[in-house]
Amino acid sequence: MSKAYVLHENDEWTIHLTKRLDELNVPYEVWHLDQGIVDLTEEPPEGIFYSRMSASSHTRGHRFAPELTESVIAWLEQHGRTVLNGSRALRLEVSKVNQYTALQLNGIKTPDTIAAVGREQIIEAAEKLDKPSFITKHNRAGKGLGVQLFHSIDALKQYVHSDDFELPVDGITLIQEYIESPESYITRCEFVGGRFVYAVRVDTSEGFELCPADACQINDLFCPVGEEVEEKPKFQVVKDFNEPLLITQLEYFLSKNDIAVAGIEFIKDADSEIYVYDINTNTNYNADAEAAHGTYGMLELAKFLKKKLEREYSVVEA
Repeated sequence: MSKAYVLHENDEWTIHLTKRLDELNVPYEVWHLDQGIVDLTEEPPEGIFYSRMSASSHTRGHRFAPELTESVIAWLEQHGRTVLNGSRALRLEVSKVNQYTALQLNGIKTPDTIAAVGREQIIEAAEKLDKPSFITKHNRAGKGLGVQLFHSIDALKQYVHSDDFELPVDGITLIQEYIESPESYITRCEFVGGRFVYAVRVDTSEGFELCPADACQINDLFCPVGEEVEEKPKFQVVKDFNEPLLITQLEYFLSKNDIAVAGIEFIKDADSEIYVYDINTNTNYNADAEAAHGTYGMLELAKFLKKKLEREYSVVEA
């Protein structure tokens, strides 16, 4: 029987999807691609294949998972299998340089960015960028890891030449203008099947690690006398989100780049100018925010996979 295949490297992020597939009686198989083989002398099984490979896999000890997944996807695509978030999506997932060039090619504004390899070159890039405040980030990262904010070249020099300097896994550091939101939040738009599902507002006042997955949530805060502090949710689904031009641009961008599922993050400056700065093709969803709004990303994703499977293979419920 044909089935849906889920390619990934993180069980904690994938179980939320497989639970929804079970609810909908969708036949599926999970391929954990931390290690494995790709037998190019054989044909892959029949079915549809959905990749959730993450740029941050190396932070979980899965250094070569993207490279293995790239090989698997090449094999699948060679044999004409339907791959959702295939080779093009993976290329964007693991490189913010690729993301920004693709976004700019489609007329979508991104922060001014310079890529550099080498500590002295990072400093040179910051001097060339010539912004009063700027951030460094890894070209292949995820979850906001490696993001540092600087207000001077001297502060950058101290960091780059210190033991605290984080070498990116691919060697490429980005130096990017700092876009300050007047209300200290960013917005993440979720898309399934290339279509907008909802937008979530993310509070950035406590830092840049913004992964919405349940396993990445910050613990509740308590006051010194032991009484629980009423905390503003870090993630909130935006009611009546109204950016039609941006959504049209992003849906077109996803279509042009063969991306079926994604979370795309943007920020507004003090003049309400929108800057898109991150594309997540292994998108996760925040359970609390979704429950408060009554919309569930993984359920929509499972429905989408079910429809694709039924359309291509006339698969009935398992």
